[in-house]
Amino acid sequence: MSRIATPTSIATAPAAAQPLLQAVEKQLGVVPNLFRMVANSPAALGGYLGMSGALAKGRLPASTRERVALAIAEINGCNYCLSAHTYLGKNLARLDEAEIMANRHGGSTDPKAAAAVHFAARVAQSRGHVGDGDLSAVRLAGYDDGEIIEIVQHVALNVWTNYINEVAQTVIDFPVVSARDAA
Repeated sequence: MSRIATPTSIATAPAAAQPLLQAVEKQLGVVPNLFRMVANSPAALGGYLGMSGALAKGRLPASTRERVALAIAEINGCNYCLSAHTYLGKNLARLDEAEIMANRHGGSTDPKAAAAVHFAARVAQSRGHVGDGDLSAVRLAGYDDGEIIEIVQHVALNVWTNYINEVAQTVIDFPVVSARDAA
């Protein structure tokens, strides 16, 4: 049971959050528990959806975004996010089991994606205090400054969802995947 109330439906969520949840339902076909729980603060839900929507229009492909989300969820030991992004990675980004496992270990079977995932993991593990070598490696893989900024912003967005789900102990409504020992 979640430690923060999760409205049982769109109709039971705060009125200001209902249009946002309807948009989630239209896009995903369902409203996962994370969104309904965060709807307790329409401002927080709007902020999350706004940042997520803006980043979806960025230059990083959905597959790279899912890879980063998997790496960050594993680092933070967030089973909710790991379960959600394993499901999304398989079903939307078409990542296979080997790729998902590589992502969870901070890498990828694709060399360019591996650089992005490794860099994202370094950002999370060092709390942003990456070295010149970390930046050089991601640049050598073909990422420019704008894409590097997007990677960092994806780290921040995923850290937030990891933390809110861990604070709330959000009930997992995806096939459950458990993190290895959190870093």
